[in-house]
Amino acid sequence: MQEHGATRPRRSRWTRAGLAGLSGLIAGFCALAVAELASAVVRPEAGPVAAVGGAVIDRTPPAVKDFAVRHFGTADKLVLQLGILALLAVFAVAVGILASRHRLLGSAAVLVFGVVGAVAAVGRPEGSPADALPSVVGAVVTAGVLYLLAGRLGSVLRPSPAAGVRDGQGDGTFDRRGFVIAATAAAAASAGAGFLGRRLTSSVQAGAAASRRDLVLPVPESPAPAVPPGADLRIRGLSSFITPNKSFYRVDTALVVPRVDADPWRLRIHGKGVTRPLTVSFRDLLRREIIERDITLACVSNEVGGPYVGNARWIGVRLADLLREAGVEPPSRDGPADQIVARSVDGMTIGTPVEAVMDGRDAMLALGMNGEPLPFAHGFPVRMVVPGLYGYVSACKWIKDIELTTFASYDAYWVRRSWARQAPVKTESRIDTPRPFASPKPGIVPVAGVAWAQHRGISRVEVRVDGGVWHPARLAAQDNRDTWRQWVWEWPATSGRHTLEVRATDGTGATQTVERVGTVPDGATGRHSVVVDVS
Repeated sequence: MQEHGATRPRRSRWTRAGLAGLSGLIAGFCALAVAELASAVVRPEAGPVAAVGGAVIDRTPPAVKDFAVRHFGTADKLVLQLGILALLAVFAVAVGILASRHRLLGSAAVLVFGVVGAVAAVGRPEGSPADALPSVVGAVVTAGVLYLLAGRLGSVLRPSPAAGVRDGQGDGTFDRRGFVIAATAAAAASAGAGFLGRRLTSSVQAGAAASRRDLVLPVPESPAPAVPPGADLRIRGLSSFITPNKSFYRVDTALVVPRVDADPWRLRIHGKGVTRPLTVSFRDLLRREIIERDITLACVSNEVGGPYVGNARWIGVRLADLLREAGVEPPSRDGPADQIVARSVDGMTIGTPVEAVMDGRDAMLALGMNGEPLPFAHGFPVRMVVPGLYGYVSACKWIKDIELTTFASYDAYWVRRSWARQAPVKTESRIDTPRPFASPKPGIVPVAGVAWAQHRGISRVEVRVDGGVWHPARLAAQDNRDTWRQWVWEWPATSGRHTLEVRATDGTGATQTVERVGTVPDGATGRHSVVVDVS
């Protein structure tokens, strides 16, 4: 009987500790739901998860960012969000248990959540004082919820009759019915607040969705030439010449994809050397000369043989024409500005050489992608596309502002994080088929892939087996020098394990280097290879 009596209080303590943790989780759920409702009034990016996630991304070292992109790809943001939610859950359980012992102290600890979220939101590049509201409101409401639940739960530490009841700890009794009612009511109210927040956010974003849905892209005055016959080899396992929008890579820092309404959107062009500042609307752009071009984009985070490169048909307005209208001259013509700083609605800054935009290449403000308006994830309503430069120095999405300045006077977002100021795309090639560790049968095996050197073009691709002699691959027809080029080599495969290696030579005669270098600070180098087992 004594052993049974000793076990019962122990079980009671564990039960109460579990319920205390549950009360913390319910309070945390309430915080997120109320904050989501408040962020629908302010803006979705001001929510605590998005704000803290953005702050984490801003402070992530390049090596860690590269690790995330390499291992999680475009799911890196989802992984970050799940990580933040997991940490919040642990924090919520801890404050729940604390509140069961010290009701006031535990409830007050929730305010830490509000402070962290508010500081992160206001400190974002595009942050404003109003962005603190969702985190603050969520924390205050949640502190009240936790205080209420802790009161119904009572104190885990049952006070002795002699000691009496200590202030803020409860009276030691567990109001089971009251706790269940309060917890259910808090969970239901939180779910309702979250649902209402999502509905309000959807309502606010409905204008953006409608502006994209109703947009009919104009017929370009300067259409892209038809893709030449033979540009797409149509080999199984080989990347298609045009990358579908749904498959096009996305690497950026936006945890919440901005959904911008094209109707009120404006772009401002100003700064050093601008003699006639411009502010243009989306409709203004539609009335200008529209060009259409096939251009391959590549991310500087793309490792040798990596997937973060794609080819699309873009439609838009020449950026150089707008700059000339604003009175801008490139440095080669004694213009005072050598850098364009493009700013996105999410606060991203991207620095692009003025000379590269005005040297005759098809740099554009893109409005459409592969025959449709830009997808929201790829920059609707307007983004920059500059052939020959990695995206982090050229491809500003959701653009809203262009400032002319100098590289000496301003470092854009990624430059402040150890990446190079200027980053022309390097000559690269990739084996798409056979895949690593594939098991083709002996005989003729097509080894095929893509090679790219935007704004220089690809003149030759070679493949070798097990470090032997280089064999020239058959090149697909070339569309233009700003797109990637497919290639294939018919390999007379023999049984055994073999290493296939590829190298490309660009239009200037420069051959892809064998030196293996990581992505930081201006893109990876080296030759892609795959190991296969022929059996």
